[in-house]
Amino acid sequence: MKVQCTYCALSLALASTVESFTTILAPFGTRHRSAFARSSTAIDATAVFFGTSTGNTEEVADLMVAKLNELGHEAPEPICVDGVVGDLKTEFSKYEALIVGTPTWNTGADTERSGTAWDEVYYGELGDLDLSGKNVAVFGLGDQISYGENYADATGELHDVFSKLGCKIFGATEIDDSYEHEASKAIKDGKFCGLLCDQVNQDDLSEDRVDKWVKQLVSEGFMSGGGAAAAPAASAPEPAEAIEAPPASKPAVEVIHSRDGWVGHDNGESTLWVNSENRRESYLTKN
Repeated sequence: MKVQCTYCALSLALASTVESFTTILAPFGTRHRSAFARSSTAIDATAVFFGTSTGNTEEVADLMVAKLNELGHEAPEPICVDGVVGDLKTEFSKYEALIVGTPTWNTGADTERSGTAWDEVYYGELGDLDLSGKNVAVFGLGDQISYGENYADATGELHDVFSKLGCKIFGATEIDDSYEHEASKAIKDGKFCGLLCDQVNQDDLSEDRVDKWVKQLVSEGFMSGGGAAAAPAASAPEPAEAIEAPPASKPAVEVIHSRDGWVGHDNGESTLWVNSENRRESYLTKN
């Protein structure tokens, strides 16, 4: 039986209430709109989807959206996955890039460890989607002290599921000395597969971690389709049109009448003598 997270259920209830008032007031010309209603977003925008049980993952998602907007990258309010189950294809198609986040609860399980609606869609609705080429970055929360051997394990599963859908995965992070965990399934090739936060023991570090991570995503080209747009290749210069050398100017010809029956044509280098009777011609080198 699916239990919707308290935070998502409350937001949806409030949104429904405000929208009802908006409908009632519409004939009177009011232009107020629900503070919970998500604005339409351009296809090249980035959206943050999250699952949560206590609200901690949503807090981090809020920090991400605030940072994205601060840096000039339009993003709607974070979207709780509970509210879009059954409509993931439509929702994901609205955005060029997706940031997806999860907490970790079922630490002893091999799969479906988030304890949220992500578990319901991983190997069903989500697994049937084709997200080839979609830019995706993952983040997750965990408790390093109480569950140090399974820190943010569900983040690793979130990463693996989206990777198998053909997405371009961004945002792997270095494991610095500020982390105190013992092990994590979110470690891939010696790095965290995304951003990991601990709102239980290190909530004071979350804002700085989010700030650095979002800036890292920007530098990786996450918001621009996988990388900075390549400068257009310089077109090869057209071969220069062959310029024909001007024809050599012919020396002026001087007509000579110094031989009987012959007409001489002297061009300064040689003399052409033409016999006017039989039209025989001969060249005589000028002495």
